[in-house]
Amino acid sequence: MALALGIGSLFNHSNSPNVSYTLDPQTDSIRYKTVRDVDVDEELCIFYGHKLWFKPIEAIPSAVDPESEDGWGGLSTVETDEQDEHREDVDPDEIVDDDSLPFTRFKPPPDEEDLESVRTVPAWVVDVPEPRHITTLLKWLKKAGLEDPSLGHLKRIRKQNDRTTLLFLKTTFWPTFYAPKRKGETEPWSYGKVKWARDAIQIVIAEAMKARSEGELPISAFVPACYGEDGDRKTALARDTRTSASHPLRHAALNLVRRVADLQADRDSSSENGSNYLLTSKTVFLSHEPCIMCSMALLHSRVKEVFYLIPMSKTGGCGGVACLPTLQGVNHRFEICVWNETVPDLLINESLDA
Repeated sequence: MALALGIGSLFNHSNSPNVSYTLDPQTDSIRYKTVRDVDVDEELCIFYGHKLWFKPIEAIPSAVDPESEDGWGGLSTVETDEQDEHREDVDPDEIVDDDSLPFTRFKPPPDEEDLESVRTVPAWVVDVPEPRHITTLLKWLKKAGLEDPSLGHLKRIRKQNDRTTLLFLKTTFWPTFYAPKRKGETEPWSYGKVKWARDAIQIVIAEAMKARSEGELPISAFVPACYGEDGDRKTALARDTRTSASHPLRHAALNLVRRVADLQADRDSSSENGSNYLLTSKTVFLSHEPCIMCSMALLHSRVKEVFYLIPMSKTGGCGGVACLPTLQGVNHRFEICVWNETVPDLLINESLDA
């Protein structure tokens, strides 16, 4: 155990710290560095971790077992989540408590819809033997007044083998119920999945640092295979290439989407262009909060969730200057998570679109 003395002992804890720190074993010291511009008289805070031996001012429940209190503030019981993952007796399927996750889920603004305002509507799925009859069927739906404009995005056509399936709204006949994911309903995370996310974060950091060493902006994006799936062919990695390409649109997220499209075309050259959204059920990890343009590209690609390391309060489109998936009128929602653990210095100009 190392105990910070001097100035290091004066920092308070915050879930949104303005100071990061790195350990330097060569000099037996801790190096502190601000992660953003600091206002006059603003307190400098660091992130102590998720399992705290004290009750923070932001009222996160303590992770210390009262029965194991040792009289020294519970320091002997503090253990990092990363250590938990690598313990031999840890079941990778064991669920991790939300307060112990290495990331914070972005909370939509309070004026968004609440659970009570979410409604379900009947829907009907039908197989169409002849694809040429789909147009006739859609025209009949509109003429019969069965098409609801507010839920038009539910209308889907799927071609599988020799069968065409159409999903459309219906108030009678063989109803099933479609309910969107309710706000506040989140998927549980296991120790195995947390390790999967940490591995992805390390790839993002390594690519960003490599990009900076080669004269590019230290911005990177990575989409791994879905948790539980194998195969490097299901992954894609990209970096920002605005400098080398002399092109203002070569952002990391846009390059990633383009890379995924190329890989999909290589895997199945016979598939129809546009038959599938590129990032459906995929998780994208980014070094920086994507700008509004990149956030909209991720939204149109139907990404499942987005993780980023460094918030961009002046240009970000996932909680910074705006939050694209919470805007009214968009036809897709995705989850946003901000990584909490300390990362290497990848800071860029806060006014730059990442």
